[in-house]
Amino acid sequence: MARLNPVTLRGKYVTLEPLSENHHDGLVDAACDGELWNLWYTAVPRPEEMRSEIQRRLSMQEAGSMLPFTTRLNDPVTGEPGKIIGMTTYCDIDAELPRLEIGYTWNAASVQGTGTNPDSKRLLLAHAFETLECVAVAFSTHWMNMQSRAAIARLGAKQDGVLRSTSRMADGSLRDTVYFSIIASEWPQVRSGLDLRLSKKR
Repeated sequence: MARLNPVTLRGKYVTLEPLSENHHDGLVDAACDGELWNLWYTAVPRPEEMRSEIQRRLSMQEAGSMLPFTTRLNDPVTGEPGKIIGMTTYCDIDAELPRLEIGYTWNAASVQGTGTNPDSKRLLLAHAFETLECVAVAFSTHWMNMQSRAAIARLGAKQDGVLRSTSRMADGSLRDTVYFSIIASEWPQVRSGLDLRLSKKR
């Protein structure tokens, strides 16, 4: 796998487009939907931190270690991408293997549970396995983020293990990180499960 190039991925509910500084105001509005930065076990930027977070992700893209996306909600009638609802990335990219992680993801509170997350993961996983030919895709989350752990497990990812005290959170507490992965041979079954879930959403 060569260096990852920015790409737009369009699904049933969401469109993932390359992150841009022009997305700043829409991302601030999305983060304010639920004041997501107040969840201590997540790392959602506050409004005043959003510009520096965008710049951080873009600098990591330039270095080849991340490919960041802005998530837009598709219009239910036209299917065209509209309102910005969050961010996600390919990160920890190993271009030699190739292998990567899907992470640094958050969505506005009002769209959680509406099919946007599985649709986003369906797009990212399909591109990773079918276009980039990854051997595995990883996920990680805070041990205390039960919602995220459950969502990752519902994708069909298997838990690989827990590393304790991997980083320090903004409140000073230490994070225990849970790691999951999907390997290439599991992708067809995971894809079928995601397609079934998305077919039941209206």
